[in-house]
This record gives sequence, structure tokens and C-alpha cells, in this order.
Amino acid sequence: METVKTRFAPSPTGRMHVGNLRTALYSYLIAKHAGGRFMLRIEDTDQERFREDALDIIYRTMAGTGLEHDEGPDKDGGVGPYIQSERCKQGIYMKYAKQLVEQGDAYYCFCDKERLSSLKRIVAGKEISAYDKHCLHLSKAEIQANLDAGKPFVIRVNMPEEGTTSFHDEIYGDITVDNAELDDMILIKSDGYPTYNFANVVDDHLMGITHVVRGNEYLSSTPKYNHLYEAFGWKIPEYIHCPLITNEEGQKLSKRSGHSSFEDLLEQGFLKDAIVNFVALLGWSPAGEREIFSLPELVETFDYRRINKSPAVFDMTKLKWMNGEYIKAMDEEEFYKMALPYIKETVPETMDLRKIAAMVKTRIQVLPDIRDHIDFFAAVPDYDVSLFKNKKSKNTPENSLKILQDTLPMLENAPAFDNDTLFDILKPYVSESGLKLNTVMHPLRIALSGKTVTPAGATGIMEVIGKEETVSRIKAAIEKLQNEIQLRTDRSNRT
Repeated sequence: METVKTRFAPSPTGRMHVGNLRTALYSYLIAKHAGGRFMLRIEDTDQERFREDALDIIYRTMAGTGLEHDEGPDKDGGVGPYIQSERCKQGIYMKYAKQLVEQGDAYYCFCDKERLSSLKRIVAGKEISAYDKHCLHLSKAEIQANLDAGKPFVIRVNMPEEGTTSFHDEIYGDITVDNAELDDMILIKSDGYPTYNFANVVDDHLMGITHVVRGNEYLSSTPKYNHLYEAFGWKIPEYIHCPLITNEEGQKLSKRSGHSSFEDLLEQGFLKDAIVNFVALLGWSPAGEREIFSLPELVETFDYRRINKSPAVFDMTKLKWMNGEYIKAMDEEEFYKMALPYIKETVPETMDLRKIAAMVKTRIQVLPDIRDHIDFFAAVPDYDVSLFKNKKSKNTPENSLKILQDTLPMLENAPAFDNDTLFDILKPYVSESGLKLNTVMHPLRIALSGKTVTPAGATGIMEVIGKEETVSRIKAAIEKLQNEIQLRTDRSNRT
């Protein structure tokens, strides 16, 4: 039985798009699920767009996401080089292009830009730019004369003009295309480099690729690929075309969205494992309701036949939820290391930063959320006394003032200032006053944080900020309430 072998073949032109990451992931999962091999190939034939830093991004992303390749530029598997520019220098693509020319399946084209720009034809009621096979009819003598004169040329495939071409895709099924719609695409460019399409076919065959995973935008190009495979007499690989990824408005996910690349998402505080899990579900549906999968679990579960045809929506709400689940499951020490930079931005280092990290761990969805949850530790934001009013806990500004005045001496005289001790000090007051615990804690929380929702209860906040700051904040709240109540009394008297 043939060993399954897939490849991820990115072009180093910028940040790694989510769609490219999905292609890498699906290629990896297909190979590993079948006990096969996963290869990395660098497609850098577009030298004008090549970026050195993009190469680093590719290697960093593959390592960070756990998509470890079995062979590639840094792991020789016997079919290298694994970088197309290096393969080009060895003359691999020109050799096979000339073979097609000799067979009559390709030809030299010497047309200049002016002539090419004038070529138009009607196909299926639409005007398209398409080559008219002009240079196909040059004599051998004319071709040789042009070559001897150093005239710039490209090599084009000679596509049939009549009939149809059919192919099978594992996701979209059998597809038939009119040959009249297929242009004589360029195989070798005027700079001597192969085009993306031609290099793919040659390399996939020579490197033993059995399953090709790519976006469905390449469906229309597949008949051209197959024509090349057939011209060489090579076996056609299995095709797995993945659905389009759209934003929530149904438009193709683009750089303008602000989260189209893996690096964008990392910068926005998403975890690598959560991103991989989420990307796996962009077009693939596992059996059952489960949605959280580790990479080894994905390898075990992944069946490419469950990839959908319809567009996959990049649902940011779902990604945030999933990321929050991964944060909750993180090791405490690992989370502390990741949270620390965000905590240090907001909180004085004299406070117990580990306690603060533990407080927010189950409350955030992305790491930058930490800032908004803990900003009050540094200083209480300006707040309105209306926050003291709460129907659920039956608080009013008046009873909140009394609670703060009653509990302040207890806290000032606390023998220790840890959460448990402080809670034990306040518990008798709750019983003796006949108030509910929430009624007592609500005004303390507001006084300490200026917020109705905090990552810890009142006594947890007290422990972190310490006795001096606790007393200072409660006194400030008492004064704030007294002033507001006095203002109301004065207004009432005037009326």
C-alpha cells in the first residue's frame, strides 16, 4: 500500500495567513492520521515578493504550532533541495519544460507585452485575456533564430482547445471544465524561473506527494495541472480543496480584518494551541459535539472526508471562547509567565502578582483582557456613588455608608491581613447585623475597586493591596458617600 505523503509549500512573502495555516494543518493531519510523511517545501519562485523575514515566520510558526515536518530544507529526506530557487539553479524545471516542448505539449513564446495586452476573447459570454497560440505556429528555424538572438521568451503549455477535461476532488467530487476556458499558461517565465503552477506539478511528482491540500480557489487551475501530469505520464495525486474562509459578513478574510494571520492572533493574546484547534474547525466538522482537541487528538480524529464545501466563517466570538477554555486549563506557572507582562503594565510590583494572576485566570478570554480586570489595583478609578445602589443585594448609599463605617475599625485592627482572616473578622458582623453576606461585601467591593465586578471578592482584594491601602480606600468611599448624602439632604430641604 502506498505511503501517504503530503506537503506544505508556502511562499515567503509576508505573515502566514490563517488559510495557509489551515492548509499546513490539514496536510499534517492527513499524513499523520494515515501514518505517513509530512514535508515542508519553500516556494520562492516569486523573487519580487520574497521576504527573508517571512522565512523565519514560516519556521517559527511550524515549530510553535507543533506541525513538525518529517523532511524539508533542514531535514533531508532524499528528494531535495526543498527550496524552489535552489531547484531552479539545478535546471530541474527548465529540463522538464523542454521535454514538454520536444513532445509538442509546450512551446516557446516570444510575444512582447504590447501584443499580449491586446489579446482578448469571449468565453462563456465574458471577455477574458487569453493567449492566441501565435508562437505555437513558429517554425523550428524561427524559434532557433529568436533564441540565438537572445530574444526574451517564456514557455507555455499547449492546452487543447476543444472538448472537456474532468477531474475528481475528494471534497467537491467530479468536476468537468470546457477546454476552451483553459489558457495556455506560462510554465517558465522570462526570468528563467518556473511559475507557481508548473513548479508545483514537477515538485509534487518528483517528491512523491500523494495528497495535495489547497484552497478551493485552485479548483479552476486543476485541469491545467492534470494536463501536465498526463503529458509527462505521471500519476495524478489525490486533490483535497478546502472551502473559502470568510469574515462574519461573508467576505473573504483579508488583511484588513486585523486578524487574518497567525501572527495577528498571537499579538492579540491568543494561545497557539487554541488557534490550531480553532483553525482545524474552519471547514472541518468532527463527529459528535466535541470542539476542544489537542493536536494529538486531532491526528487521531481527523477524517478529511468530513471537510465541508461551504465557506467557513471566522467567528471571533467562538475563537475567544475557545481561547478562554485553553487559558482555564493552563498550568498555573505557565499562565503566570504569560500573564506577567500584562500585569506589570498595570499593577505595582510591590503587590503579590502571582495572586493577581490566579484571580484573573478563569475570567479572561484573551491575555490583553487582564489589563481591564486589574487596573483598579494600582488606583481606584473615578466612580459614581450610584454603584453602591444594588437591588439584588439590597444596598443603598445610606446602608452602604453604615456598613463601611462599621467594618472600618475591624479592618484597621485586623491581626493579619490575609483573605481567610479578613473573612473571619467580617463574618460575625454579618450575623449580628442581620444582613446578608452580599449586602456587606458589595459596598466594600465598590470602595476598594470602583467596580461592581472584580476578579476576586472584597477580602481577596484587601489581601493584595494591603491594610494601609484598604483603609485609605474605605475612608475615601465613606467621605464620598457622606458628601453625596449631604448634597441630597440639602436639595431636599431647599424644595
